Amino acid sequence: MKLLVTGGAGFIGSAVIRQAITDGHDVVNIDKLTYAANLESLRDFTNSPQYSFENVDICDKEEIDRVFSEHAPQGIMHLAAESHVDRSIDGPDAFMQTNIIGTFNLLQAARKYRDQLPADSADGFRFHHVSTDEVYGDLSETDPAFEETTSYDPSSPYSASKAASDHLVRAWARTFGLPVLITNCSNNYGPYQFPEKLIPVVILKALHGEQIPVYGKGDNIRDWLYVDDHADALLAVLQRGTPGETYNIGGNNERSNLELVTTLCGMMDEKLSKPEKTHEGLIEFVTDRPGHDRRYAINASKIESELGWVPKITWDEGFQKTLDWYIENEWWWRPLVKEGAFGKRIGQKS
Repeated sequence: MKLLVTGGAGFIGSAVIRQAITDGHDVVNIDKLTYAANLESLRDFTNSPQYSFENVDICDKEEIDRVFSEHAPQGIMHLAAESHVDRSIDGPDAFMQTNIIGTFNLLQAARKYRDQLPADSADGFRFHHVSTDEVYGDLSETDPAFEETTSYDPSSPYSASKAASDHLVRAWARTFGLPVLITNCSNNYGPYQFPEKLIPVVILKALHGEQIPVYGKGDNIRDWLYVDDHADALLAVLQRGTPGETYNIGGNNERSNLELVTTLCGMMDEKLSKPEKTHEGLIEFVTDRPGHDRRYAINASKIESELGWVPKITWDEGFQKTLDWYIENEWWWRPLVKEGAFGKRIGQKS
């Protein structure tokens, strides 16, 4: 299958491309190469005949039309997005442009392209929109996990922009008959994650012997999903999902931020053999961000029952793999640290 993958130089997008090429698909990576994009995450595939790259902004209608025309894809996996809640607090404009206008442009281009295809090719075309559990809002400790039918109640500029894009995709399916698929995932972690998200921040701060910031009391809860499991689920949905359907994807690994941080600190104590000083002593509680959602949890029973997908990587295995990767792959994160992509507090505006 020939796929367009938007945001393919990002954390989740690059995982999707690595998995898709390994599975035998041809991939066109569309990426604007903003701050969190890193083509080094795909360096093992750069020279593959199955891979090509287009340095294109999804807000550029003419360029998106050109990419569809030149590459003639059988499906699109749309992951390009501004995705950091803290950044959306400091500057929501880019989130509205990329996440809403960019998605609109892709829908229009896909619709125009599909309308020109022969009937059998048009029937097989898929538009897969990759979204987040944050569109559902937040949960108390006793609320049931998010389901595909949970009402939307976004809290941040980021989650509101993703909710808007989800609604656009559903509208293009209902009004224009575009065969769409939507997935909403829980928090991802793993190798190649830009070092301003929680897990790489914890690891790199600890490696540098610096204070490890934990928002508020550290009691916010997230459902953690290993990124390679997510990539596997996304490809399963693309190939076997029912057009028009939404699938929640979760790791079934709920942990508070403080539990996550202390777990990583303990693993680093063991890995780096520094018994005289524990990494947990570096934890520093800092002012919480405005509107911080209390808890996310995903009910992924639909994708399991309908598509047979379940996460393969356990909590212990995933965090050990992630920690080992950052310790062993300084070549990837060191340039980002030098560029100032690590350690700066954002998202404090109210």
